[in-house]
Amino acid sequence: MRPVCGNVTQGPARRPLSVYGVSLLLMAWDAKTAQPAPAAPEALTGPLSRRPAGGGPLPPPAPGAMSYQYTTDLAAVRAVVYRYAKKAGLPESRAVDLVLAVSEVAANTVRHAKSPGSLKIWYDTEKIVCQIQDDGTITDPLAGRRRPSLEAMGGHGLWIVNQVCDEVEVRSDETGTTIRLRMDLPQVEPGS
Repeated sequence: MRPVCGNVTQGPARRPLSVYGVSLLLMAWDAKTAQPAPAAPEALTGPLSRRPAGGGPLPPPAPGAMSYQYTTDLAAVRAVVYRYAKKAGLPESRAVDLVLAVSEVAANTVRHAKSPGSLKIWYDTEKIVCQIQDDGTITDPLAGRRRPSLEAMGGHGLWIVNQVCDEVEVRSDETGTTIRLRMDLPQVEPGS
């Protein structure tokens, strides 16, 4: 079986995770019979460089980063991210992936942190970055790095985030959590 890294195999053709499979991953359990199930050790996905070792502080956001505070209105968060993703030059499918990723992290703020969240977005010619901060704490250092079983009641959101983003950085301690998501922008060839 091939590891899933951004695409899932559905029959003979490979299809993007964001198009086919997200609903299955999020809705795979039946609320009446589901039991928490740990992911198998072989379910670790993605290169280890996706989350830097050491966990030092993240560099500050770029000057002029757009800031947005939210409490429960995730539709507004999704709209802001989509608008900036398209403005930065992400193709439609990648813009949708970024919206999905930020929405998952922001939903965790609403569900677990019980405090307002802060979203910052900035981009340059190479990448777009979304940083989400809240007062919550993530205690599992491998959160989002292990593919959860379909029977698991949670853990799918951060795993999906790690699948669709080019880089995911997580910093969490007693002061709160910062999650930084990066997507590379398509590069235009000179003379094109």
